[in-house]
Amino acid sequence: MSEEKKNKPTPKRNAKKSLPALAPAATKEAKKAERENARRRRLEMRQLYIKGDERALPRRDKGPVRKFARDYVDSRWSIAEFFLPLLMVVLLLTAIPNVTVKVFATLVMYLVVLISILDGIWMGRQIKKHCSGKYPNESTKGVTMYAWMRSTQIRRLRTPGPQVSRGTKLI
Repeated sequence: MSEEKKNKPTPKRNAKKSLPALAPAATKEAKKAERENARRRRLEMRQLYIKGDERALPRRDKGPVRKFARDYVDSRWSIAEFFLPLLMVVLLLTAIPNVTVKVFATLVMYLVVLISILDGIWMGRQIKKHCSGKYPNESTKGVTMYAWMRSTQIRRLRTPGPQVSRGTKLI
Protein backbone atom coordinates (compact mmCIF):
# COMPACT_ATOMS: atom_id res chain seq x y z
CA MET A 1 0.00 0.00 0.00
CA SER A 2 1.21 3.46 -0.69
CA GLU A 3 1.71 5.96 2.09
CA GLU A 4 -0.03 8.77 0.19
CA LYS A 5 -3.20 10.35 1.51
CA LYS A 6 -6.21 10.50 -0.75
CA ASN A 7 -6.62 14.25 -0.14
CA LYS A 8 -10.37 14.12 0.44
CA PRO A 9 -12.69 12.53 2.96
CA THR A 10 -14.62 9.36 2.24
CA PRO A 11 -17.91 10.34 0.59
CA LYS A 12 -21.05 9.95 2.67
CA ARG A 13 -23.98 7.82 1.52
CA ASN A 14 -26.10 10.88 0.84
CA ALA A 15 -23.47 12.23 -1.54
CA LYS A 16 -23.52 8.96 -3.48
CA LYS A 17 -27.33 9.11 -3.76
CA SER A 18 -27.30 12.67 -5.02
CA LEU A 19 -25.03 11.83 -7.99
CA PRO A 20 -26.77 11.84 -11.38
CA ALA A 21 -27.68 8.46 -12.89
CA LEU A 22 -25.15 7.09 -15.35
CA ALA A 23 -27.75 5.93 -17.85
CA PRO A 24 -31.24 7.25 -18.29
CA ALA A 25 -33.97 4.95 -17.06
CA ALA A 26 -35.68 3.14 -19.92
CA THR A 27 -39.26 4.02 -20.60
CA LYS A 28 -42.05 1.54 -20.05
CA GLU A 29 -42.49 1.10 -23.80
CA ALA A 30 -38.76 0.54 -24.35
CA LYS A 31 -38.66 -2.13 -21.62
CA LYS A 32 -41.73 -3.83 -23.08
CA ALA A 33 -40.23 -3.77 -26.59
CA GLU A 34 -36.94 -5.19 -25.29
CA ARG A 35 -38.77 -7.99 -23.46
CA GLU A 36 -40.75 -8.79 -26.61
CA ASN A 37 -37.56 -8.86 -28.72
CA ALA A 38 -35.83 -11.13 -26.19
CA ARG A 39 -38.88 -13.45 -26.16
CA ARG A 40 -38.94 -13.58 -29.97
CA ARG A 41 -35.19 -14.36 -30.10
CA ARG A 42 -35.62 -17.14 -27.52
CA LEU A 43 -38.46 -18.68 -29.53
CA GLU A 44 -36.42 -18.51 -32.74
CA MET A 45 -33.42 -20.16 -31.06
CA ARG A 46 -35.68 -22.85 -29.58
CA GLN A 47 -37.12 -23.62 -33.01
CA LEU A 48 -33.62 -23.84 -34.47
CA TYR A 49 -32.57 -26.11 -31.57
CA ILE A 50 -35.53 -28.43 -32.09
CA LYS A 51 -34.75 -28.61 -35.82
CA GLY A 52 -31.13 -29.48 -35.01
CA ASP A 53 -29.49 -26.35 -36.43
CA GLU A 54 -25.83 -26.45 -35.37
CA ARG A 55 -25.81 -22.73 -34.42
CA ALA A 56 -28.51 -23.19 -31.78
CA LEU A 57 -27.21 -26.40 -30.21
CA PRO A 58 -25.54 -26.42 -26.80
CA ARG A 59 -21.94 -27.65 -26.63
CA ARG A 60 -23.16 -31.07 -25.51
CA ASP A 61 -24.92 -31.63 -28.86
CA LYS A 62 -22.48 -29.98 -31.28
CA GLY A 63 -20.17 -31.67 -33.72
CA PRO A 64 -20.32 -34.28 -36.45
CA VAL A 65 -19.83 -37.21 -34.06
CA ARG A 66 -22.83 -36.21 -31.94
CA LYS A 67 -24.91 -35.60 -35.08
CA PHE A 68 -24.02 -39.07 -36.36
CA ALA A 69 -24.91 -40.56 -32.96
CA ARG A 70 -28.28 -38.78 -32.97
CA ASP A 71 -29.02 -39.92 -36.51
CA TYR A 72 -27.92 -43.48 -35.73
CA VAL A 73 -30.18 -43.66 -32.67
CA ASP A 74 -33.10 -42.09 -34.52
CA SER A 75 -32.77 -44.43 -37.51
CA ARG A 76 -33.36 -47.61 -35.52
CA TRP A 77 -35.80 -49.20 -33.11
CA SER A 78 -34.51 -49.71 -29.59
CA ILE A 79 -36.04 -51.48 -26.62
CA ALA A 80 -34.70 -48.70 -24.40
CA GLU A 81 -37.21 -46.18 -25.79
CA PHE A 82 -40.04 -48.40 -24.55
CA PHE A 83 -38.50 -48.68 -21.09
CA LEU A 84 -40.42 -45.81 -19.45
CA PRO A 85 -43.87 -46.80 -20.79
CA LEU A 86 -43.14 -50.42 -19.89
CA LEU A 87 -42.09 -49.33 -16.41
CA MET A 88 -45.51 -47.70 -15.95
CA VAL A 89 -47.21 -50.97 -16.95
CA VAL A 90 -45.00 -52.90 -14.53
CA LEU A 91 -45.86 -50.41 -11.79
CA LEU A 92 -49.57 -51.00 -12.39
CA LEU A 93 -49.06 -54.76 -12.46
CA THR A 94 -47.27 -54.72 -9.12
CA ALA A 95 -50.40 -53.16 -7.59
CA ILE A 96 -52.32 -56.37 -8.34
CA PRO A 97 -52.45 -58.53 -5.20
CA ASN A 98 -51.50 -61.71 -7.11
CA VAL A 99 -47.91 -62.68 -6.24
CA THR A 100 -47.35 -64.50 -9.55
CA VAL A 101 -48.23 -61.35 -11.52
CA LYS A 102 -45.89 -59.25 -9.36
CA VAL A 103 -43.00 -61.67 -9.83
CA PHE A 104 -43.63 -61.88 -13.58
CA ALA A 105 -43.79 -58.06 -13.88
CA THR A 106 -40.56 -57.66 -11.93
CA LEU A 107 -38.77 -60.27 -14.05
CA VAL A 108 -39.96 -58.56 -17.25
CA MET A 109 -38.65 -55.24 -15.94
CA TYR A 110 -35.23 -56.73 -15.12
CA LEU A 111 -35.09 -58.41 -18.52
CA VAL A 112 -35.87 -55.14 -20.30
CA VAL A 113 -33.21 -53.32 -18.25
CA LEU A 114 -30.62 -55.98 -19.13
CA ILE A 115 -31.51 -55.96 -22.83
CA SER A 116 -31.48 -52.16 -22.84
CA ILE A 117 -27.99 -52.05 -21.31
CA LEU A 118 -26.64 -54.67 -23.71
CA ASP A 119 -28.22 -52.86 -26.67
CA GLY A 120 -26.68 -49.59 -25.45
CA ILE A 121 -23.23 -51.16 -25.22
CA TRP A 122 -23.55 -52.68 -28.70
CA MET A 123 -24.90 -49.42 -30.14
CA GLY A 124 -22.09 -47.40 -28.54
CA ARG A 125 -19.44 -49.70 -29.98
CA GLN A 126 -21.00 -49.44 -33.44
CA ILE A 127 -21.14 -45.65 -33.25
CA LYS A 128 -17.54 -45.36 -32.02
CA LYS A 129 -16.32 -47.74 -34.72
CA HIS A 130 -17.99 -45.81 -37.52
CA CYS A 131 -17.13 -42.38 -36.12
CA SER A 132 -13.45 -43.22 -35.71
CA GLY A 133 -13.34 -44.18 -39.39
CA LYS A 134 -15.56 -41.37 -40.64
CA TYR A 135 -14.25 -38.56 -38.38
CA PRO A 136 -10.68 -39.52 -37.38
CA ASN A 137 -9.83 -36.07 -35.97
CA GLU A 138 -12.95 -35.81 -33.77
CA SER A 139 -13.14 -37.06 -30.19
CA THR A 140 -15.61 -39.85 -29.46
CA LYS A 141 -15.40 -39.35 -25.71
CA GLY A 142 -18.84 -39.64 -24.11
CA VAL A 143 -20.65 -40.49 -27.33
CA THR A 144 -21.75 -43.92 -26.08
CA MET A 145 -23.55 -42.49 -23.06
CA TYR A 146 -24.92 -39.64 -25.18
CA ALA A 147 -26.41 -42.11 -27.67
CA TRP A 148 -27.75 -44.44 -24.98
CA MET A 149 -29.41 -41.59 -23.09
CA ARG A 150 -31.02 -40.43 -26.33
CA SER A 151 -32.22 -43.96 -27.07
CA THR A 152 -33.99 -44.14 -23.70
CA GLN A 153 -36.15 -41.13 -24.56
CA ILE A 154 -39.47 -41.50 -26.35
CA ARG A 155 -38.82 -40.54 -29.97
CA ARG A 156 -41.34 -37.66 -30.06
CA LEU A 157 -39.78 -36.10 -26.95
CA ARG A 158 -36.16 -36.11 -28.14
CA THR A 159 -34.41 -32.78 -28.52
CA PRO A 160 -33.01 -31.89 -30.94
CA GLY A 161 -35.77 -33.60 -32.88
CA PRO A 162 -35.07 -36.63 -35.06
CA GLN A 163 -33.63 -35.65 -38.47
CA VAL A 164 -33.91 -39.09 -40.08
CA SER A 165 -36.77 -41.53 -40.31
CA ARG A 166 -36.63 -45.03 -38.91
CA GLY A 167 -34.98 -47.52 -41.19
CA THR A 168 -32.66 -44.98 -42.83
CA LYS A 169 -29.31 -46.60 -43.64
CA LEU A 170 -26.45 -44.52 -42.26
CA ILE A 171 -23.72 -47.11 -42.49
